[in-house]
Amino acid sequence: MLYKHMFFGTGMNQSEYNFEGRYDLVKFVKLVAEQGLYLHLRIGPYVCAEWNFGGLPVWLRDIPGIEFRTDNAPFKDEMQRFVKKVVDMMKQEMLFSWQGGPIILVQIENEYGNIEGQYGQGGKAYVKWAAEMAIGLSAGVPWVMCKQTDAPENIIDACNGFYCDGFKPNNYRKPVLWTEDWNGWYASWGGRLPHRPVRDNAFAVARFFQRGGCFQNYYMFFGGTNFGRTSGGPNQITSYEYDAPIDEYGLLSQPKWGHLKDLHAAIKLCEPALTVVDSGPQYVKLGSMQEAHIYANEQVDPNRSVSGNVSICSAFLANIDEHKSVSVRIFGKNFDLPPWSVSILPDCQNVAFNTAKVGTQLSIKTVESGSPSYSTASAPGFLLLDGKDLHISKTWSILKEPIGAWGNNSFTTQGILEHLNVTKDVSDYLWYITRVNISDEDVAFWDEKGASPFITINKTRDVVRIFVNGHLSGSKVGHWVSVEQPVQLVEGYNELAILTETVGLQNYGAFLEKDGAGIRGQIKLTGLKDGELDLSNFLWTYQVGLMGEYSKLYDPKEQENVGWTDLQVDNISSGFTWYKTLFDAPEGNDPVALDLGSMGKGQAWVNGHGIGRYWSLIAPQSGCSESCDYRGAYNENKCTTNCGLPTQSWYHIPREWLQDFDNLLVLFEETGGDPLKISLKTHSTKTICAEVAENHYPPLSAWSHPDVINGIISINKVAPEVHLRCDEGHVISSITFASYGTPNGSCQKFSRGNCHAPSSLSVVTKACQGRNNCRIGVSNDIFGDPCRGTLKTLAVEAECLSPDFATEKLRDAL
Repeated sequence: MLYKHMFFGTGMNQSEYNFEGRYDLVKFVKLVAEQGLYLHLRIGPYVCAEWNFGGLPVWLRDIPGIEFRTDNAPFKDEMQRFVKKVVDMMKQEMLFSWQGGPIILVQIENEYGNIEGQYGQGGKAYVKWAAEMAIGLSAGVPWVMCKQTDAPENIIDACNGFYCDGFKPNNYRKPVLWTEDWNGWYASWGGRLPHRPVRDNAFAVARFFQRGGCFQNYYMFFGGTNFGRTSGGPNQITSYEYDAPIDEYGLLSQPKWGHLKDLHAAIKLCEPALTVVDSGPQYVKLGSMQEAHIYANEQVDPNRSVSGNVSICSAFLANIDEHKSVSVRIFGKNFDLPPWSVSILPDCQNVAFNTAKVGTQLSIKTVESGSPSYSTASAPGFLLLDGKDLHISKTWSILKEPIGAWGNNSFTTQGILEHLNVTKDVSDYLWYITRVNISDEDVAFWDEKGASPFITINKTRDVVRIFVNGHLSGSKVGHWVSVEQPVQLVEGYNELAILTETVGLQNYGAFLEKDGAGIRGQIKLTGLKDGELDLSNFLWTYQVGLMGEYSKLYDPKEQENVGWTDLQVDNISSGFTWYKTLFDAPEGNDPVALDLGSMGKGQAWVNGHGIGRYWSLIAPQSGCSESCDYRGAYNENKCTTNCGLPTQSWYHIPREWLQDFDNLLVLFEETGGDPLKISLKTHSTKTICAEVAENHYPPLSAWSHPDVINGIISINKVAPEVHLRCDEGHVISSITFASYGTPNGSCQKFSRGNCHAPSSLSVVTKACQGRNNCRIGVSNDIFGDPCRGTLKTLAVEAECLSPDFATEKLRDAL
């Protein structure tokens, strides 16, 4: 597995690192070892990862003379100090492979080749220095640089991307590594949700190993959550699920998880052949867009069945045509290849797996209120609401956040300061406050012309809000966009308060230290009788953060010091308001999700833990398709969903952060929302479906059966199987559909066809009901033959429940 470590600073103190709690790197590596896994530790320290500032601490910006990621002494000093710290920690804990630990590879830098040219000779010198520095730490395992075609000879250059089957390292003596197989993509506030079809992902992986790849890692295999303010930017959402095989709640995403699991089981069967070849596989052209790669201990005649002197032989047959299925002939046999697919033959005779043929179950996840009578089913990949939601609480307390300066730690200076230079990223928020004196002549001029003055700002990011005399005039969202906001001013002194907000710091690109935040250029008041007024050189008061942040309103230990008042019905949808309530944890052990779809924009905390930013921005109405064609090269815009809906409504609360009763939920709401509609739900797989034809390949486990290994049974005589599995701790409570024959439709829309085995439901129910998982053979021997001479399929749909709910449901049925 892969681990990208984040370059964490603690507070504002230079060269202090935080390896405590969730950042306990040593504990993580030891957990990897306990599970029998190997680890590629990607130290960076720049990691991108859609993480705030690419994983770099903001205090780096304040070091005099520093320039990031180039031949710059201050940056190199800090980088070497950190990398050495991590390597020394791993050595001290005996975690490298030569010490008996799981770490087999380490990485320095990350995708630097994408931006190296922008640094000129300084970039080239930096790459050479980084390599020499890393090697000098004597980690005892190989070092890697990804997307680095000029990686020095003693560093392995690796590929990141959706496809890496055509990648070759810069020296033939180096192994072919795929450090990031992008099996999904990240999402941004107000955007659609990307999905990568598993058929295409499997095709890419099979092609990689077919063409000589030796190390492949998914990015991401386990989706995550960017708790607190850790999500990168700008404007990347709190969820980092990334369409991963395991979602951010720890649940399997099917069929992606199961199909990729089968893919790797098939590749594992080819391991003896893949490792016996030194000079590369034998290549065979099978058609204009079809080809085979053969791995064997002897040269193979592709026109004949494999001879007895070839004891080890595996083959990959590829059809890279995006449109047509093709029948190819090799080893004296015909093989049908669907478009954009690879068939894997571990013995050069029988197909164990084809990337386009999915026999794995489909799982449909739901959110529930904790009682089976209140469930919200949804289509695959969606979590939607219905009218049965139970709201988290009817009793809320509120506290208004002051507009403008609120504390003794504010300061006043002349001119416009850069946001990050002031906040040091301890908060998303920075107030700029000044006073403007308006004459009676200006007021009369506006009345006469029926016009309004404007506040103009040259450039700003990510969010700016403009207040006049404590009232919101308007807001602007964007990345270094100009602002022209009409305002209402009165005669005399007017207080102008401008709030700039970051929504994750830039995490990718060159010159990160120069990107900054807040306001660039001038701030002017235009539309005056005598023209415009440049406010840029006025005296401005600066206030970092919110009073509620400073007072830690979200901390359970601080509640006695907070002057909360009861929420009144006429004050529900109020901006710049803190909300508080208590709630009990849902019963059971299922993951917990918080629905904040009724709120606007802000941050949320549970028992003092920041569960992240929330923002109910709506994705565009267009750009999504009802179906996704896996065929052809994938990109992040190809198969998107969620059009016309909030990019994110559900937010993960780890069970470890909850107690049974009286959990504290605190929200800071910027724009207004309705907390009475917030729901707390459990997240689980409710419905599972599978559809497997009798001509599907046998289960991969059959290849290791003694009777198959010893030749007593031919692998092609083993019947395919339907495998069903509920989440851990859940059981199959009922079979809602089963038909062996010619069933129609798809999951949740199955129906019987003209051919149907009457025993279908009873056979599947007996094999599966009350169990966490089950398998059913797909053959006439199991169900009888309901229609001779017809290709038959077994289609099954089942419901999953926790054991207690399943028992209750069965009791109610009786």
